[in-house]
Amino acid sequence: MKFFVDTADVKEIRELNEIGLLDGVTTNPSLIMKSGRSIKEVTKEICDIVEGPVSAEVTALDYEGMMKEADILSKIADNICIKVPLTFDGLKACKAITGDGRKVNVTLCFSANQALLAAKAGATFISPFIGRLDDLAIDGMELIADIRTIYNNYGFQTEILAASIRTVNHVREAALIGADVATVPPATLKALVKHTLTDKGIEAFMADWAKTGQSIA
Repeated sequence: MKFFVDTADVKEIRELNEIGLLDGVTTNPSLIMKSGRSIKEVTKEICDIVEGPVSAEVTALDYEGMMKEADILSKIADNICIKVPLTFDGLKACKAITGDGRKVNVTLCFSANQALLAAKAGATFISPFIGRLDDLAIDGMELIADIRTIYNNYGFQTEILAASIRTVNHVREAALIGADVATVPPATLKALVKHTLTDKGIEAFMADWAKTGQSIA
């Protein structure tokens, strides 16, 4: 599974990238707002840090506006992935943009039918939102499973990018089902390393080591 980090916080991105954990980054208008910076400026800096795709989202809702914004965003860096909403205009833009050889992330997916349409339109990534479905007492993982089955049935190359991930269990379940990518908030990505038995084991080893009176250095 590939790991993308869902943030526009350059400090967090740089730290995770240096560890070798990042395959890409996803941003959206809300994350850009939180950064307090210009979308072009912060996105360019992110693209300079990460080699993989960096999703930058259009804000226009009509086809012509999306295409105009996509052209502007694409010029920021070679690894920009244009993010469009799952609407008819968004699918039309997706078809045109991928037709030009550029990557597209179709976002705000909440049904398998929507995911099927995105794949037909040539989406590079489809972003089903797990957490927001869970908020409505709908199992978001069932959507991931349905999309995986449909894509496997017909050989679609669109990658399933599990989004709106809020817990470490979301990551585990998405990986077991076969999502290609998980885009994860920095705190959740860091939490994947944690386990109480690991902490207890380190504590016991350190206590025993202290009793030896030795030093490796």
